[in-house]
Order: sequence, then C-alpha cells, then structure tokens
Amino acid sequence: MSPLIHAELAPPPLALPFPETLIRAGLSGFPSPAQDYEGRTLDLNERLIKRPSATFFMQVVGDSMVKFGMQDGDILVVDRSIEPRPGQILAALVDGEVIVKRYEIIGNRPYLCSGNSRYAPIPLGDNECQVWGVVRSVIHEYPV
Repeated sequence: MSPLIHAELAPPPLALPFPETLIRAGLSGFPSPAQDYEGRTLDLNERLIKRPSATFFMQVVGDSMVKFGMQDGDILVVDRSIEPRPGQILAALVDGEVIVKRYEIIGNRPYLCSGNSRYAPIPLGDNECQVWGVVRSVIHEYPV
C-alpha cells in the first residue's frame, strides 16, 4: 500500500446532485424521465468520513483482497478511532510492511487474512503488528 494521505480536519463541503431515483442492477423496467428530480445532494466527505481527525486514505497495491472488493489502485478510507473487531478489514504494519487484511479468529487465535487463496493467513502474536485503523470504505474508479 502507498503512504498515508490524511483527510483534512474539516473537509470543505462539496454537495453534488443526488436524485431520489434508485438505480437497479437488474432488468425490471426503466424509471420515467419525468420523475421528480428534486434538489437532493450528497457530500462524500460527510458520507464516508465520520471522524475527520482520525481518518486517512491509503491506496491498494496488489491482488490479495480481491474477494473483499479491493482492487489494485483502489483508495481506502481508514478510520483509526474504531476498535478492531473480527470480520473487519484492517490497515496494519506487520513486520515492517503496511498491509490491508481481514481480521479473523481461527481456532481461538487471531489472524490477518487475505481475500485471495494464494496468500496464507498471518497469525498474530508470531509477527510484530501495529493496527493503523479499520477500513470504512473502498473507492473504486473505472477506467474511462
């Protein structure tokens, strides 16, 4: 993963149009173009960054988390104020390497696990580990 990029302490508001219309991923008909398009907006800072002073961004490098929807080049929104729990995705420093893995308990022992079967779980306790934060969101951009 790349170096840390900190979120601003008070990100400037940036409210963009966010219509009420829901978008379906299947084929169930099309909404009418005449549907009400109210002035509803969405500010991604407000939506994705709950605690600005404890939030930073990281960029994913590699394919170890593809099962969890994290692709090479994706941006992670990481919150260091959240107490890690099993099942959460963590950004951590393990034996001097910054990694992103899922925190799991296997046979009463904590592990950091990949989302790719090519990578073995990392047992905690055997390795030096410093948790940097819990991943709250993944930002994935499509090439255009």
